[in-house]
Amino acid sequence: METKSSMYLSLLPLWFLCFIIINLVSSSSSTRYDDHIPLRETNEEEDVHFPKNFLFGTASSAYQYEGAYLSDGKTLSNWDVFTNITGKIADGSHGKVAVDHYHRYPEDLDLMEDLGVNSYRFSLSWARILPKGRFGDMNMEGIYHYNRVIDAILKRGIEPFVTLTHYDIPQELEYRYGSWLNPQIREDFEHYAEICFRYFGNRVKFWSTFNEPNVQVILGYRKGTYPPSRCSKTVGNCTRGDSEIEPLVAAHNIIRSHLAAVSIYRTKYQEQQRGKIGIVMNAIWFEPVSDALADRLAAERAQAFYLTWFLDPVVFGRYPREMQEIFGEDLPQFTKDDLKSSKNGLDFIGINQYTSRYAKDCLHSACEPGQGGSRAEGFVNANALKDGLALGEPTGVDWFNVYPQGMEEMLMYATERYKNIPLYVTENGFGENNTGVLVNDYRRVKYMSSYLDALKRAMRKGADIRGYFTWSLLDNFEWISGYTIRFGLYHVDFNTLERTPRLSASWYKNFIFQHRAQSQNDDA
Repeated sequence: METKSSMYLSLLPLWFLCFIIINLVSSSSSTRYDDHIPLRETNEEEDVHFPKNFLFGTASSAYQYEGAYLSDGKTLSNWDVFTNITGKIADGSHGKVAVDHYHRYPEDLDLMEDLGVNSYRFSLSWARILPKGRFGDMNMEGIYHYNRVIDAILKRGIEPFVTLTHYDIPQELEYRYGSWLNPQIREDFEHYAEICFRYFGNRVKFWSTFNEPNVQVILGYRKGTYPPSRCSKTVGNCTRGDSEIEPLVAAHNIIRSHLAAVSIYRTKYQEQQRGKIGIVMNAIWFEPVSDALADRLAAERAQAFYLTWFLDPVVFGRYPREMQEIFGEDLPQFTKDDLKSSKNGLDFIGINQYTSRYAKDCLHSACEPGQGGSRAEGFVNANALKDGLALGEPTGVDWFNVYPQGMEEMLMYATERYKNIPLYVTENGFGENNTGVLVNDYRRVKYMSSYLDALKRAMRKGADIRGYFTWSLLDNFEWISGYTIRFGLYHVDFNTLERTPRLSASWYKNFIFQHRAQSQNDDA
């Protein structure tokens, strides 16, 4: 009797043919972007210079930086509540003070001006602007604060690059109706986005709706390690949740919320304000663990269940084929209005690229329990080892290996799949454990240099990359790792909050200066 595994393997050539045909059909999509640059033929000898309008910046987020968690009318966010639960954060810490960017932003903006950056990517605190969502009044103190911040950024010749929500939402929405599991949240996000466009859009020319919704959904609703800490009992330490279905529901509501916000911006604000709007995704490059067809297909499935899960609906109006095949009727459906909005669903894609992983097939091959073999993960082990080793150079951070080639591969993958939509590398940086890291951060310098080289290789191949933001200007609160990991160009003493420049700050300043000088010479 033929085994299930051998039956699957016998069908692989047909699967692979279908995979090629569907991708060819996808490539003929009518989606167009007015200012996109057609993909050029590779010229390996060409010395690519960053254009004059290329954005060099640093990135931050409200909860990780601001502090002032109940100041000036702000109420609790989901992360304020989550970090107060014993055992959720590695060092038992929280973001009540963080690096006090709420009060110290003028000093931090001076540091950015000294670096020579021309853009600053930061997020707004939803709970600071609408403490109770659409169920309460707008907090004008929050509006005034961000007006002052935006004006101070522009005064220094820096371009604000604003994210509407970076994981944090008003806790009120979780209490009232379960936040992202309820379609009501689309109305709340739409209301919040319009307030931000109305009050800040005359000065903000770059908007992103969400930061890393894929991470938010996977860790919040599949693994339960982020708020609202929901998962199946077989997956993690959760008291409620369904790791297979709830991530699909939450993701669907986020995608529909993104489309709603973009639609409002397009119809009411964009023509007058002349800005751009997009979404920011965490992007891991998945390398097949072997040359076997099953593993190559697994690497593509890994992207379908991580990156293209969100981007395909926004660009093409449908979920990736791999998700449709595996989930069938369990995959939520889009409305006609959603599909209409998706035809013009973004102006750019933000790529947060740090690391890469091997992908191993678990659909046609046996995988050890707990190694990614579930339906919810696309039957892929995305943390596979090859000859006992993970992909790239290990660091002191367990999820993070150095693999610069992954940056180039990821940028080209997004470029080719999405017809050369403009890309911004909205986060890239090097994290080290808290112990022994002071100011001579040679490994961070090496990391940034190698990843920027990879970015330039992608540009040489024709990718339309328009900016690079390093994570981050300062050491800060790193989510469930608390203050145990440091990513900053500036060391922060978390007792005194004193900022001290590291070697990487000097290196980045010099890098920007040199490339700005090159672009000026090109124009001469």
